[in-house]
Parts: sequence; structure tokens; C-alpha cells
Amino acid sequence: MNRREGNRSEGKLLEGQTALVTGATHGIGREVALELARAGAAVAVHGRSAAAAAELAAELAALGGHAGTFLADLAEEEGATKLIAAVADRLPQLDTLVLVAGADVLTGLAASWSFERKLEELLRVDVTSTLLLSRALGRQMQAAGGGSIVTIGWDQAELGMEGDSGELFAATKGAVMAFTRSLARSLAPSVRANCVAPGWVRTKWGAGASEQWQKRAIRESVLGRWGTPADIAAAVRFLVSPDAGFVTGQVVAVNGGFRRA
Repeated sequence: MNRREGNRSEGKLLEGQTALVTGATHGIGREVALELARAGAAVAVHGRSAAAAAELAAELAALGGHAGTFLADLAEEEGATKLIAAVADRLPQLDTLVLVAGADVLTGLAASWSFERKLEELLRVDVTSTLLLSRALGRQMQAAGGGSIVTIGWDQAELGMEGDSGELFAATKGAVMAFTRSLARSLAPSVRANCVAPGWVRTKWGAGASEQWQKRAIRESVLGRWGTPADIAAAVRFLVSPDAGFVTGQVVAVNGGFRRA
């Protein structure tokens, strides 16, 4: 076990580690940040909203685990590059990187965008920023002695789903999943890289989805329920902990046992 694998004090598997969570100010990212802090990590947060980041930072500080705040819009052409530079400058220790940031093209004004515009947004935020951040910061971890990276995929990317959204997310999240498998080989043996592939998770879109989608999400889970951000956060916490020290290059579906109904 290298020094980046943390200390196994009771209930604090991540004590002594510093983590950065992108897209941490809402949804899955927010729950991941809080979960890692509860496990003992000092957590740096990334987001676009200063107010939302400050609110989360206060919660993390109360848990004893706020390591800094980084504001950057990953939809901008230089967004990822600027974030990499800021992290390298202000976060000398980085043990865990969780790349949750993703474009929301299902709610708000973006829901009415053309297929082409949605694709551009997803490619820049979900794919390009994930690749650039994990490569650059992964090498920083290598130089420092080790660490762990978790990306976010989608369980149906390998199965396929009908419609514009199915095509968009299969292409972009499928790319992230395939990349992560290769990244794990590039960064081994000192840095581990894995991907969590959520199924139907009740985030902002899920909470307001139509009755048809509500029933479909429950029907397509063997466990008969929606997933929650906490379900995803628990999986992430395991993958970045010493308990997953022999796990790398994996895509872990967290979907309640998907079934095509």
C-alpha cells in the first residue's frame, strides 16, 4: 500500500486524503463530496456557482473536510485547462479525483436545444474535460506517489437506448467508459482509475420526469426502485478507498440490477 491509500481508522477510510470532486455543487457530485468528507477526506469542490460552492464548502467544513473551492465553466473552450492550472497551483496534495461534472441537456432551456448543440455541449463537458483533467491530474498523482480516479459513465451505454437522449448519452458516456479502461493502464501501478455507471438515478430530471419515465425506471430495476445520489456516492467512496486497492480499469454499474422490461 502506498502513502496515497490512506489510513484505516474506524469509520474514516479516507482520513489523511485530499479529494477533488468536479460538478460538486448539485446532484450526484454534491452527495459524493459529502460522502468523501464523512469518510475522512478533505474535499475540494468544483462548480460554476459561487453561492452554491460556498454553501457546500460550509457543510464540508462542519465535517472537518473542506480543502478549497474551484470555480470553472467546463463548457467553455479553455475551462478544463484553467481548472487544471488552478488545481496544480493551489492543491499541492491530491489523492482522489472524482469527475462528476456533466452537461444537463434534459432540463431547463437546454432541453429545447437541437441534437447538434446538445452533442457539442456533452462532448465538451462530459468527454473532453474528463479526458484532460484525468490525464493531467493523474500524472500529478503519479509524480506524488499514487492516488485514485473515478469517472462517471452510464449503464445503458453498452446496451443502447432508443431516442435522441439514448444516442447522445451512449456516445458520450460510452467514450468516458472506454477511456477510463485505457487510463487505468496508462497510470498503473501507482494510480487506480475506475468508472461508475449509474442507472436510473433520481436527480433533477428524474424528480420531474413524466409518469411514463417514472414507471419505466422502476420497471427496469430488479430492486424495483429509482437509484439515489447516495447510492452512487457509496460506490465512489468504496472505489477510492483502500478496500478497493486491487480494483482498477473497471466499469461498475450501479443500477439496482438492470433488466430490459
